[in-house]
Amino acid sequence: MKTLTLRAAVAACAAMLCVEPATSEDAASWPAIKSPYGRDAEIELKISDLIARMSVEQKVGQIIQAEIKSISPADIRKYHIGSVLNGGGSLPADNRDDPLALWVAAANAFYDASMDTSKGGLAIPVIWGTDAVHGHNNVRGATIFPHNIGLGAANDPALMRNIGVATAHEVAATGIDWAFAPTVAVARDPRWGRTYESYSDDPEIVATLSSELILGLQGHPALGDALNEQKVVATAKHFIGDGGTTGGVDQGDTAVAENILRDVHGRPYFQALGVGVQTVMASFNSWNGEKLHGHKYLLTDVLKDGMGFDGLVVGDWNGHGQVEGCSDVSCPQAINAGVDLIMVPEKWKAFHRNTVRQAKRGEISTERLDDAVRRVLRVKFRAGLFDNGRPSQHALAARFDLIGHPDHRAIARTAVQKSLVLLKNDEVLPIDGVKTVFVGGAGADNIPMQAGGWSVTWQGDDTDNGDFPGATSILEGFKAAIGANGGEVSTDPDANADVAVIVFGENPYAEFEGDLKDLKFPLDQSNDFKLMQRFKQQGVSVVAVFLTGRPRSVDAAINVSDAFVVAWLPGTEGAGVADVLVAGGTSNDFSGRLPFDWPRSGDQRNLYKRGYGLRLTDQN
Repeated sequence: MKTLTLRAAVAACAAMLCVEPATSEDAASWPAIKSPYGRDAEIELKISDLIARMSVEQKVGQIIQAEIKSISPADIRKYHIGSVLNGGGSLPADNRDDPLALWVAAANAFYDASMDTSKGGLAIPVIWGTDAVHGHNNVRGATIFPHNIGLGAANDPALMRNIGVATAHEVAATGIDWAFAPTVAVARDPRWGRTYESYSDDPEIVATLSSELILGLQGHPALGDALNEQKVVATAKHFIGDGGTTGGVDQGDTAVAENILRDVHGRPYFQALGVGVQTVMASFNSWNGEKLHGHKYLLTDVLKDGMGFDGLVVGDWNGHGQVEGCSDVSCPQAINAGVDLIMVPEKWKAFHRNTVRQAKRGEISTERLDDAVRRVLRVKFRAGLFDNGRPSQHALAARFDLIGHPDHRAIARTAVQKSLVLLKNDEVLPIDGVKTVFVGGAGADNIPMQAGGWSVTWQGDDTDNGDFPGATSILEGFKAAIGANGGEVSTDPDANADVAVIVFGENPYAEFEGDLKDLKFPLDQSNDFKLMQRFKQQGVSVVAVFLTGRPRSVDAAINVSDAFVVAWLPGTEGAGVADVLVAGGTSNDFSGRLPFDWPRSGDQRNLYKRGYGLRLTDQN
């Protein structure tokens, strides 16, 4: 009922994008956006009072974000650091299976240090950010939802809202305030290694789904649940054009006209700002040769002055160091361009020292420094950090039963069911439950492979099934579904099977490691493809299940199989695959549709267009 209430309350905003005619001469073609979070005069007065009492050193501390492994509570206290993050795979513990309570203990320690006034400090709570990009994926045992590309195939806005709520609860349970999600990239070249972080190459799909996730994470003033203790601050990232680089090169150059940058890559930001996203992350890429972390026109003239964004712009991991004339430890250009909170994971002390010197010399004006501090403090006030006490006192803190909660896993399982795209079916699906079914391939009993990158570790590697307690592999799902109907699942390729389900695909990867030169999947090197051929030659029906973070050319596999299913990167709830493929399962049909064109060959000629996807009653 609350979802419906909110839809009614903000229908005009969602439909009209909260757009007013732009007034900035420099950014006249970009829309002005009305945020549902109006300026609170009392909060602004409190911010002004704090800024008036802050030294330059304290102000600079507030605009720095350090990685938890490189900073201590004592450092927070001494340097007045405003924010911390845990990078991909980084934990407040020595081992992945250490108690979850260590997360809240670390949050308390950082908070206590930030509020210590014993040596002349100001009580300004630190804010902790984490890359919860498909669930609270850094935490062992968390619910990991399908990556965005699979959610784009599902294209279910209400489901996205539920995923946001569940993710917020799991993040809040560990005492963390801020999720670096959603990615709102419009990926235009699937060779990009972060394509799976994009919902679609259709800006409208990206805008709709990402705004719903933001509403789930943050809430909304129309519901009265905006940024309460069961919510976390959301982030629209990466501003702007990260999905449009030439050749799909990560952190490359997006060489497009401004109208393309605005109408394609900017479109999701209009709706994200319209539903009140409080933070925007600057992108690593360039626009026509100029790095975004130093792009004053886009960060300030367009985003802040033109579109009216009054939250904070956070940098990405040492992204400022890529700006011309900058390094990881010195970049007044990024601050002057409009980055308010500089992510300096490790070398933050040198950055602090240099930035203080630059501010005192006037290389960074007092007005710009104060504006950056004001934006950081505004988000902290709106998020309730000044009012909610220690992280352990928050409503959901230490509710570790929420980590991997059955209700959250049920949402994730539904997401898997809805994300599956059927490309081919020669009357083999759904599988009769009473048959003997071989289930194998590299991905059949491989939760790291079905989860993909940004899962426990940054690249998603160096993990095994044991790192995902409570998760279900695709094989386990088939055993349960077939067994419930009196059938049998075999993992022996020499068994006398009626149907062979081969689960194959990409190994985990993330940014840097994931870029491709072409989209051809190396079937000639695949033992799984050889297994498909072997079963086909024996007259056994072959069902291919492809785990992938992007469209890949797999023509030969499609041709040799009797049914071909794209399962994307489904996350921890692998049972959702069998729910759809096995007769009598929880879901009785395929509903997923391709969120991108599917290539016929490595040169990206199209075999299936975006929006394609069969139902069981359809004929190839």
